[in-house]
Amino acid sequence: SGHHVSGAEYDNKIEYDGIRQKFVPTIEGKGLAAVSSSFFAALYSAFGKYDVVHIHAEGPAAFCWIPKLFGKRVVVTIHGLDWKRAKWQGGFGAKYIHYGEKMAVKHANEIIVLSRGVQDYFENTYGRKTIFIPNGVNRPKQADADLIQKSGLKKDNYILYLGRIVPEKGEHYLIDAFKQVKTDKKLVMAGGSSDSDEYMQQLKEMANEDERILFTGFVQGRLLQELYSNAYVYV
Repeated sequence: SGHHVSGAEYDNKIEYDGIRQKFVPTIEGKGLAAVSSSFFAALYSAFGKYDVVHIHAEGPAAFCWIPKLFGKRVVVTIHGLDWKRAKWQGGFGAKYIHYGEKMAVKHANEIIVLSRGVQDYFENTYGRKTIFIPNGVNRPKQADADLIQKSGLKKDNYILYLGRIVPEKGEHYLIDAFKQVKTDKKLVMAGGSSDSDEYMQQLKEMANEDERILFTGFVQGRLLQELYSNAYVYV
């Protein structure tokens, strides 16, 4: 429960594409929302009539033992070694997420990883076999520039960066480099922050004097299709 990162229209939806969604108590706040919702989701799934509980990410995996204790089959998908991310370094967050990783190794029936590097990490660190399933992508659908024209964008007149705005992705290097390039093309920074509002503000201050740099925030749907379809180059 609470505000959904994809937008307010998802806050109260209970069905999406044939999938029924359930809401659990959530404590709003940095670091608390994920922990509280993961705990209650694990608790609810432990007592529900479910055959398999599929947990995503290392933090939520800290509670994978709860449904396992009640006889559920548990699958954990590791999207990355989250405890290494810059936003968690040097604090309780990194230790907690690392604990979640160890709980997954100990209690999950199966672990899915998205890269060979992470698969090697689990094998070398824990001697744990994992299943490698890389992320799939939809075939791109070309879309003419329509919505993006409101921001002064048209085909081939901008460079596109799309991703989470977090320090470990190094967007500050991109902005610094782009400011030194003599071009009339724009730089579109598409993506939302992830507990990294200070970094987002830092980037906006870096770009403050350069009118060519645009921040769109989180994008999806038609707008995302147009950005992909009409970019001069993708970074």
